[in-house]
Order: sequence, then structure tokens, then C-alpha cells
Amino acid sequence: MSKSLPNDYLLNKHAAAKLLAVSTHTLKSYREKYWHVGIHFHYLSSRAIRYHKGLLLDWSANRSCPQAHQRAVQIYRASLLSNQKKRRDRQ
Repeated sequence: MSKSLPNDYLLNKHAAAKLLAVSTHTLKSYREKYWHVGIHFHYLSSRAIRYHKGLLLDWSANRSCPQAHQRAVQIYRASLLSNQKKRRDRQ
């Protein structure tokens, strides 16, 4: 059984900008320079982008130490359902 994600797990651009105290234009710059699609942000459509709150906060706290942030990214990837080991039901 997996834990459900909180309602504020993915943020729109306005909430993400407010969280990091930057402009939405700066978010675009960060997407191009520092962040990875599918990790830090996701495209829901060509005009809708959602940001991963936990990873943005971790990136902000660890900007001076990329190795520390990389550990958070690895933990996030490992927690995805697609990376979970398949359980075999025993009868």
C-alpha cells in the first residue's frame, strides 16, 4: 500500500514562484538551466506546467551542494510506483 500524495504536491507556476519568492519568468529560466522535466516539473499540456514542491524546496536549500540535491532526486525516483518491485501474490 502506498501513501497518498498531499493536495499541494504539484504546484502551478504562481504557487511555485511564490514558494521560491521569484517571478514566473525566473521559473522558466530555472527550467531551462537547472531543472529536469519529469523530475522538477511536468507538462500537463503545452500550456500547463506543474512543479514538484518537495524537490523545488530541496533544490533551493541545496543550490550550493548539487550532490545533496541529487540524493533527493534519487529518493524521489525510487519512490515512484513505476520503480517499485513487482510483488508476487502467493497462494
